[in-house]
Amino acid sequence: MKPALLEVMRMNRICRMVLATCLGSFILVIFYFQIMRRSPFGVDICCRKGSRSPLQELYSPTQRSLERVSLPWPELSNTAVLHQMRRDQVTDTCRANSAMSRKRRVLTPNDLKHLVVDEDHELIYCYVPKVACTNWKRLMMVLTGRGKYSDPMEIPANEAHVSANLKTLNQYSIPEINHRLKSYMKFLFVREPFERLVSAYRNKFTQKYNTSFHKRYGTKIIKRQRKNATQEALRRGDDVKFEEFVAYLIDPHTQREEPFNEHWQTVYSLCHPCHIHYDLVGKYETLEEDSNYVLQLAGVGSYLKFPSYAKSTRTTDEMTTEFFQNISSEHQTQLYEVYKLDFLMFNYSVPSYLKLE
Repeated sequence: MKPALLEVMRMNRICRMVLATCLGSFILVIFYFQIMRRSPFGVDICCRKGSRSPLQELYSPTQRSLERVSLPWPELSNTAVLHQMRRDQVTDTCRANSAMSRKRRVLTPNDLKHLVVDEDHELIYCYVPKVACTNWKRLMMVLTGRGKYSDPMEIPANEAHVSANLKTLNQYSIPEINHRLKSYMKFLFVREPFERLVSAYRNKFTQKYNTSFHKRYGTKIIKRQRKNATQEALRRGDDVKFEEFVAYLIDPHTQREEPFNEHWQTVYSLCHPCHIHYDLVGKYETLEEDSNYVLQLAGVGSYLKFPSYAKSTRTTDEMTTEFFQNISSEHQTQLYEVYKLDFLMFNYSVPSYLKLE
């Protein structure tokens, strides 16, 4: 059975229980951008000339648009149900945890630097590092390049991360920000939080070429977390142990000092899903399927596909389990609390390998 269908079944089983909890604890909050759940077919929607917007394709597909989507009707229906349940899961979690998830009632333009804007196709993509963001940035460069690019995989990875190559929402005026948040289709991709964390650790602290991370974070982590560290380790910072990385993340001093780096920052802090209503929540576990659905809604699915290839170095669930074997139950519990909202909001179960206190 497909992962997406399994998720629909699982979410069906829990939705009544979640709703019962959430509706009793709803707290009304006035947001700076006033992004409330609304019908996407009101006067706020401004379509591309001569075509329908992705929002309309998502929420009110026509017979013609249904024919363009290369899925049989039962699968298309399941896809629509799945994405509605994912949206509801985010909304219900925000309501149930309003005190924790909405500590800040006001967003500033600086909070929107992860939201990439595609004017031509009326899309806003919040990128989350270690969740296929390199390939999605490549796709956004193709979509916004107006013919400059055609094959996303021909764009070098380092070029995809050059900030000048993509426009982000914080570069607009406040009225322009509000208009785009109301009128464009907003989406993001998420991943099992601890698998994403292990992926970030492996990439940033076990690869010799990441000297900038070793210098900025590795030296700091070793100084704080390693007793009797050698001068060489303090100088280079290139041999951080996963246990030391976890201790650094749960250290209250770390969280007071500065925000987490984007590679291990929580998704709810990067993309603010309790303040911004995302129309689509894609998952790493169904990456290709969800990505191509976004491209279909944008009207480019017939000629643009998400890059499909097997990455041999990919961090797996089995690998993540091994990394957590040497983490104490106390530290596991504290780390889970840091990422708890991401687990709840995006419907990830507590990992079976955790020994929570």
